[in-house]
Amino acid sequence: MLNECCANASPIPILVYHQIDEAPPKGAVFRSLYVSPSAFSRQMGLLKILGYRGLSMSGLLPYLTGEKQGKVVGITFDDGYLNNLTQALPVLQRHGFSSTCYGVSQRLGQSNIWDLAQGIVQTPLMNVDQLRQWVAGGQEVGAHTRHHVNLTECDEALAKSEVLLSKKELEMSVQQPVEHFCYPYGVYQAEHVALARQAGFTSVTTTQRGRCHAGADLWQLPRVPVLRSTSLPLFLLKVATGYEDRRSA
Repeated sequence: MLNECCANASPIPILVYHQIDEAPPKGAVFRSLYVSPSAFSRQMGLLKILGYRGLSMSGLLPYLTGEKQGKVVGITFDDGYLNNLTQALPVLQRHGFSSTCYGVSQRLGQSNIWDLAQGIVQTPLMNVDQLRQWVAGGQEVGAHTRHHVNLTECDEALAKSEVLLSKKELEMSVQQPVEHFCYPYGVYQAEHVALARQAGFTSVTTTQRGRCHAGADLWQLPRVPVLRSTSLPLFLLKVATGYEDRRSA
């Protein structure tokens, strides 16, 4: 039976990115969620120089459960933007890193239309063929519901379909198991944790800030946000020190 909690000897950071692209003009909503390709390249290069291995959630899981030991960092991307494929993949491959991109199963090949009401710039999402390119490039696909819903605003039946069917639909798209999930908007309740376990996901990530410490729930894993404003020295602090842990409250 899979361990319930992390058992790693030292803290493990799971990085979370959204878009790897030049930011829209000043004043744009959520401009902070863009990390430029050059900044991303420098960040991955620094990890490599410092001896870290960048890993997908499947690659990271044995370290989280204490089965393996090593200097590792999880790398995740939320939503499935096309610029993850065009801008991030070559950098990840250059350094021999893997990562997990959480896709929205009923929005493949569309855009982030869940952001329209907030006036957020629309950006292309990977389609099925592009997701398969991502996987063929040594990366992994995770699930992020079917429509990028706020699970706390869904009734029980809708929440169940959003979680369980997202896994099945993405598995059909990429022709491989989809074993990891991410709560959209980082909001969820105890019943959604149970749903993720029922669906067969082996890890679930949140937007709770911090590195993963021993005892952390594998279905409520914290992550380390990397933003447009994250300088290289700050990036190092986020990864290698308790900087993010102190912001977990």
